[in-house]
Amino acid sequence: MNIVVLAGGLSTERDVSITSGGMVAKALRKRGHSVVLLDVFMGYEQDECDVKKLFEEGYDFTKDTAVGEIIPDLDKVRSARRDSSARFFGEHVEEICRCADICFLALHGGDGENGRLQAAFDLLGIKYTGSGYLASAAAMDKGITKSIFLDHGVNTPAGRLFKLKSKEDGSIDAYDVFPCVVKPCSGGSSVGVSIVESKADFRKAMDEAFRFESNVLVEEYVKGREFSVGVLDGKALPIIEIIPKSGFYDYVNKYQSGRTEEICPAKLDEETTLRMQREAEKAYEALGLEGYGRVDFLLDKDGGIYALEANTLPGMTKMSLIPQEAAAAGVSYEELCDKIVEVSLKKYE
Repeated sequence: MNIVVLAGGLSTERDVSITSGGMVAKALRKRGHSVVLLDVFMGYEQDECDVKKLFEEGYDFTKDTAVGEIIPDLDKVRSARRDSSARFFGEHVEEICRCADICFLALHGGDGENGRLQAAFDLLGIKYTGSGYLASAAAMDKGITKSIFLDHGVNTPAGRLFKLKSKEDGSIDAYDVFPCVVKPCSGGSSVGVSIVESKADFRKAMDEAFRFESNVLVEEYVKGREFSVGVLDGKALPIIEIIPKSGFYDYVNKYQSGRTEEICPAKLDEETTLRMQREAEKAYEALGLEGYGRVDFLLDKDGGIYALEANTLPGMTKMSLIPQEAAAAGVSYEELCDKIVEVSLKKYE
């Protein structure tokens, strides 16, 4: 097949996306596909665009990009664009994608994951991996996700939504349930997330979260072990336990080697394993996800399972969770990428 792997974009997870995209492109080429690796924002910045030649040569916009410890400078990315326009799609992106059998979305966060790109591709008749625009939008917003979980009986920590006006109307100063977790509603990779122990630190954490967006979710803090469950074509993969060596599973601990211990399959008894896997499938179905996804959980000391959020385009770097879970099920990285393409095409039958 001719496959475009879309990466990059303009989210705080740009570097993660580029790393994922590079690995996916290599894996799909090993499986015999003709692959173009394209930055969705920068596009193909040449006046002449011979799409057939791009597939024949295996066009690749980047080489060996690594995830740094700091969030990428998006203003610098914008200023590097040749046409200086504000449009999301870079030069020739739609043209190249229309010539592919399917686009593998290796995008994370922002307009690549919140349903807008998916809606645009639906209108353009471009096939893509993963969930459609509605499920993508719902899962991207942690406040909406929590409401859907509650409506469908998926156990989740109690939470409260704050809007930007809360900084002036006094509701932030009135909040007094601690410890708690503060997180931007639509962010990814734990960017802007804080665990707050006291009222004295709450305002600072809220200011930090509001730097990234205007809606912030505050959840009750559940002390427990961290887990994640990938779901492929509606069926749960082996569970992975995440044990940060310090702090919590934030941006640095997620993407810097040696910061986190990850155990897969997780050391859980059979009954707890099955409960968590069924809960992951239930959350996946409640949100209307398609193809694949990942659901994150906490397990408290009493055996309570709490779904935190769902990810419709999970990371595909060498340190990412779904590839590790697939490997525990006997599925290689290359086979996983091919399987994602296969199950994603089902929605177009």
